[in-house]
Amino acid sequence: MDKLNLTLLTDFYQLTMMQGYNNSNKNDQVAVFDLFYRSNPSNSSYAISAGLDQVIDYINNLNFSEEDLSYLKSLNVFTDDFLLYLKNFKFTGDIYAIPEGSVIFPREPLVRVKAPISQAQLIETAILNIINHQSLIATKASRVCWAAHDDGVLEFGLRRAQGPDAGVYGARAAMIGGCTGTSNVLTGKLFDVPVKGTHAHSWIMSFEDELTAFRTYAEYFSDACILLVDTYDTLKSGVPNAIKVFDELKEKGINSKLFGIRLDSGDLAYISKEARILLDAAGYPDAIISASSDLDEYLIRDLKIQDAKITLWGVGTNLITSADCPAFGGVYKLAAEEINNTIIPKIKISENVAKVTNPGIKKIYRIYNNHNKIKADLITLEHEIIDETKTLTIFDPENTWKRMTLKAGEYTCKELLAPIFIDGKCVYKSPSVMEIRQYCQEQLSTLWPESRRLTNPHVIPVDLSGELYDLKQSMIDSYMKPKKY
Repeated sequence: MDKLNLTLLTDFYQLTMMQGYNNSNKNDQVAVFDLFYRSNPSNSSYAISAGLDQVIDYINNLNFSEEDLSYLKSLNVFTDDFLLYLKNFKFTGDIYAIPEGSVIFPREPLVRVKAPISQAQLIETAILNIINHQSLIATKASRVCWAAHDDGVLEFGLRRAQGPDAGVYGARAAMIGGCTGTSNVLTGKLFDVPVKGTHAHSWIMSFEDELTAFRTYAEYFSDACILLVDTYDTLKSGVPNAIKVFDELKEKGINSKLFGIRLDSGDLAYISKEARILLDAAGYPDAIISASSDLDEYLIRDLKIQDAKITLWGVGTNLITSADCPAFGGVYKLAAEEINNTIIPKIKISENVAKVTNPGIKKIYRIYNNHNKIKADLITLEHEIIDETKTLTIFDPENTWKRMTLKAGEYTCKELLAPIFIDGKCVYKSPSVMEIRQYCQEQLSTLWPESRRLTNPHVIPVDLSGELYDLKQSMIDSYMKPKKY
């Protein structure tokens, strides 16, 4: 896609606040914001981070064009002084983020922005839009691929996506989450990922009969001949005609391991088993049986339980839209300000416990056992360091009696946030999508099997360090004390 100037991809109130900061001489006041989410999508125990490369593109191209400024002036809201400030606008701050493809959990900062407050305020909407969407689809894809076990999963959702961008970047995220290919040709071109597909029912219907349609398709695509067999009668017509074509191809010396069928309707468990019997009897035990038809992780799991003979899954609508959970829910909250070189922690108080934020500039440690499985994530203040040579005790910040003690030698840990921009300059090189996909598979292997269950999974603890917990409680206590007027 041509690079678009997305600078105006923001909420109107970001600009009015920026003008307020400008009028109050607060533009240069440094602020720290955290982007995080509160609950996992699709009843999962985890999510997958995605979209960082597009955030980098957005920040690198952040500027107000003359056309942008003319439009803003036409709204009769913004002053000439503020528009002049925007004319020279550029991002000069720091951004740290968890790399794409990482397993992530609620309440921990996925992105940390430290910048003059107007800059940090402006970018909120766009980075939420990018990270929320791609993390949602990557998470859904990881669940679908887990349900399919070792089978390939193809992303087939472009026609049902909520617009071109959602289709393109959703397919990118699906690849990160574990899909082996996509039907989306533009995604293939932009991100160098495998594109896959066969033919539609209309191909069959455009010929005088099914067998002629199959023969014609096989003539042009014999090196990957997967035939859609359910246009008329799957078991009495489609599969037998496919076998006839496979026989003809085999007589020409073409490798029969490239042959297969696709099912797009009916009882997929029963039909796939019957089709397998027909294919095996005809001498094609390696023939692929692929399936589509409104699949999701739950249906795939159930088909596996019923011993369906499907070996390749095409998942469309329910993946590209994350139909059971269509929003990720990431938020962007002020965590600290820097005034006269002093960090002032900030906290948002709410009667809803989940909406009380964690104050201060923070980092995240991921704690592993000696088998490289995640024991917990620990959010600490920026200056804190975990010493792996010492015993570590962590506790649940809501139920503090729930504690875990790890002795030296029983655990390792690593920091999750990586520097992306320093003083406005990008210092991070994004891997390719296929490299991120491989990294994601490695990260998913650090989850316990119990945490990957589709229903009622085990939840990995996300704890606060003692120092951060004490800071948070003291700030809550301070705000909740009766005020004297």
